[in-house]
Amino acid sequence: MKISNKQIDGGKAFDWGRVSADYAKYRDIYPAVFYEKIAARNLCTNGQQVLDLGTGTGVLPRNMYPYGARWTGVDISEQQIAEARQMALALGQDISFQALPAEELDFPEHSYDVVTACQCFWYFDHKKLLPKLAHLLKQGGRLLVLYMAWLPLEDPIAAASERLVLQYSPHWSGANETMHPIEAPACMWEWFEAEHREEYRVDVPFTRESWNGRMKACRGVGASLTPEETAAWEAEHKKLLEEIAPEHFTIRHYAAMLVCRRKEQP
Repeated sequence: MKISNKQIDGGKAFDWGRVSADYAKYRDIYPAVFYEKIAARNLCTNGQQVLDLGTGTGVLPRNMYPYGARWTGVDISEQQIAEARQMALALGQDISFQALPAEELDFPEHSYDVVTACQCFWYFDHKKLLPKLAHLLKQGGRLLVLYMAWLPLEDPIAAASERLVLQYSPHWSGANETMHPIEAPACMWEWFEAEHREEYRVDVPFTRESWNGRMKACRGVGASLTPEETAAWEAEHKKLLEEIAPEHFTIRHYAAMLVCRRKEQP
């Protein structure tokens, strides 16, 4: 399903379903500490009911499944959900996945201990979504917003790859990322109160193949370019990596979390 938002990439449409196979193969890259920090805050553990918004291929539920929560994942893309179901089934994991927009959630009130949104929170209509989440969460329930991005000003390989994306997608708004706290819309605070914020740097390992796949599966390439443009970009990117990158390397990233507690409703 195509998505367009004038605040993202100058309004250029993108479709995560087009990169589902590459997304499944190359975007499961969060380091162990990413999940450990979530569990350390008693989130997504020990029988808690957790709803994962924008679940994509189910990266968060699949990797946190051993911590003991019961997961439901939703995503607007049917192709992403198909990949998620297949991968969870192969792992013997009992995760419920549904293809639907987050704004159309229709679960019973007070169903979940935690709602998570990893790498997707800015895509939603917050004025529609946040009241729904407040009613879906149990008393004391929490909303966990997660994010991780490479840092082009601190990593030369990431910077070079990013410049090539911009040659093909000059209005791509994913460029020039710096480490900063997760930003929340003003309407968030009507329904939630901030409990914890954290940002930290991580070095993520890649090969030339896996970094090419990770970049190809980003919004500025495979999700928005034509197949012909994507093929041309990939040919240039592979050549670039042969010139500037060893076979094995790390890319400097930062990760961030925002934990918000549901306000008690009158």
